[in-house]
Amino acid sequence: MRDNRRAKIRKTIKGTSAKPRLVVFRSNRYFYAQLIDDVKSHTLAAVSKVTDAVEAGKKLAEIALKLKISQAVFDRAGYKYHGNIKKLADAAREGGLKI
Repeated sequence: MRDNRRAKIRKTIKGTSAKPRLVVFRSNRYFYAQLIDDVKSHTLAAVSKVTDAVEAGKKLAEIALKLKISQAVFDRAGYKYHGNIKKLADAAREGGLKI
């Protein structure tokens, strides 16, 4: 079911260098987040193996602001927007990233 949701989301969301796609992956233990430019197929920034969703969001926002990226498109990768996925997005917003 997650793969079906992910495919529907990816049809409409595209990231550019000015407004990259913030994609989230969660395993049983860690959170991973990346800012991706889909036009160039290039990863602009990444945070990996962070155990706390809030910490991952703040770290990614901090890196994005250093790269002068202020806006992003949120790709939840098929996960429902609640719990830790929502916490990560809110932390990125608090860090200064407009989603």
